[in-house]
Amino acid sequence: WRWMVVKDAEKKAGLAELYRRAGGDYLAAAAAETPAGTQSGRVMDSANYLAQNLEKVPVMVIPLIIGRLDDPALAAPAGGGITNAAAGLMGSIIPAMWSFQLALRSRGLGSCYTTLHLGLEGEAAELLGIPPHMTQAGLIPVAYTKGTDFKPASRPPVEEITYLDTYKNPIA
Repeated sequence: WRWMVVKDAEKKAGLAELYRRAGGDYLAAAAAETPAGTQSGRVMDSANYLAQNLEKVPVMVIPLIIGRLDDPALAAPAGGGITNAAAGLMGSIIPAMWSFQLALRSRGLGSCYTTLHLGLEGEAAELLGIPPHMTQAGLIPVAYTKGTDFKPASRPPVEEITYLDTYKNPIA
């Protein structure tokens, strides 16, 4: 992998514009369908706030993978198809991104994993001089947090989302 750290104000503004252009319709539609005052509503409010203010973060980090999904050299063995190839391509960088985000948190920094700009990945690559054989795996805004009173998000019970041996067979 490679890591692209973006601090330049003009480049951050360009990435923010791409993010809004690539994700604007999705964010608007999702917000319209999400009930206000719910956890999902708060997530959508946060997502829209990020989109409107992305260029203001001190640093953006774009994790890069060496290779492209359409590269025959990365094709899945035994005709595994696009799902297998995508899992193989993303399989090692996603844990690296998570580790990076945990390291940030241990140093008092906040971050979130975003992918909306990938709809315009080619334009982002052009803006940042990323060569065509590299795949952008996301965009991670990095900033200091407002406070440290973090708490776990509300989650559905494990029995509702975890199955044993057969889909929809609760693990409980």
